[in-house]
Amino acid sequence: MRISKATRFVELACLLAVPVCMLWGAGAPLSVSRPIISDRDSGAALPADYVHQPGETMFFSFQVDGFTPTSAQRVHLSYKIDAFDPKGIRIMEPIATEIEETLAPEDKNWKPVVRQEIVVPPLAGSGIYKISVALTDVVAKATASKDIPFVVRGHDVEPSDSLVIRNLHFYRSEDDRQPMLTAAYRPGETVWARFDIIGYKYGEGNAIDVSFDVAVLAPGGKTVYTQPASDADSDRSQAFYPKRYVPAVFSLSTKPATKPGEYSIVLTAHDGVGKQTFEAKQDFSIQ
Repeated sequence: MRISKATRFVELACLLAVPVCMLWGAGAPLSVSRPIISDRDSGAALPADYVHQPGETMFFSFQVDGFTPTSAQRVHLSYKIDAFDPKGIRIMEPIATEIEETLAPEDKNWKPVVRQEIVVPPLAGSGIYKISVALTDVVAKATASKDIPFVVRGHDVEPSDSLVIRNLHFYRSEDDRQPMLTAAYRPGETVWARFDIIGYKYGEGNAIDVSFDVAVLAPGGKTVYTQPASDADSDRSQAFYPKRYVPAVFSLSTKPATKPGEYSIVLTAHDGVGKQTFEAKQDFSIQ
């Protein structure tokens, strides 16, 4: 029996149609698969318990499985990527994008891979954060979602409902990470102090207006030095993610002839948005 060219063409089309649907996941549910957080572009996945640092850039990626092409092998997907801190506050603006592709027979193993850089906020606190992905197959009218947690260890500052100065400590030098157990300096040395300001109010767009001024009291309580708030001692800014606290530093160069004794540093913090002030006092000695 002879088979016509037209019949052979129909048979060939039928043979091709089945594997095309199978290869691109017909019947499999739409899913966000193989989510990876790496420390470099296209790098290997970091362990789930890896501790990320404030200000770090993470390289996030995931693969789309179970999508359904049209009869013309057209793929149409959309996705949204969000990231949240432990309190559920967004740490970045959501990213929403569409994927539209026309597949060829040689694309039988093709699956979309999405890559996105995500920056941990510079002053992020410790806790479990998460990346949330929402995926839509426009063709099949199907949706899928997935949360990917990650751990951050930051500098923790106790929250406050009103303006306050916390973690006021003295240091031997500008680069020291550990505070002095006893704040004692020699005449001619530089006094270094670090502290955190928290409890200020936010304006529109998470705007803040935080500043501080300084006074130094000699033994007996007499003021021997003042430094009013300046642009260098102020933080007037706004950001998508609210700045949790303002880290601050102060230095004072003593003179070789500075009289030994017990001195005090008096810090006055100002909140321009919330119209608040707070004063903190800490002692140090010149020996």
